[in-house]
Amino acid sequence: MIRKIIKTDDNWGQLIARFTLGLVLFPHGAQKMLGLFGGYGFTATMDSLTHQMQLPWLIAFLVIITEFFGAIFLIIGFSSRIWSLAILFLFIGIIFTAQIEHGFFMNWFGVQKGEGYEYSLLIIGLATSTLINGGGKFSLDNEIIQK
Repeated sequence: MIRKIIKTDDNWGQLIARFTLGLVLFPHGAQKMLGLFGGYGFTATMDSLTHQMQLPWLIAFLVIITEFFGAIFLIIGFSSRIWSLAILFLFIGIIFTAQIEHGFFMNWFGVQKGEGYEYSLLIIGLATSTLINGGGKFSLDNEIIQK
């Protein structure tokens, strides 16, 4: 069972999809977990997610963990399918809890009350590709399965 989950196509396209997903997601996770890139850090983000957005503490915790560790593990290609699935569910949740009411487009010019879901759809697409095909070339998944 584990071998099926870890097995990956050894191709460049999946490397690009996995690496791009990890690199794009990492700053968002680092904002929430560490307070980097202008973020608030773990405690303030937990407070915001549980009080302002009224998410249960476990969901708020999983949001932070998934964005931070999911991004890191995708960059190195470890458990790529599992983290991609977590990210897929996370961003579907983000669309329905925070973005759908604002429409498709992101808030490029600050005229909307919130962000649309176009960014989330891109994340979902990359996560789905990685979920289906695995981590690709130069992933730890690939190294593990070959041994």
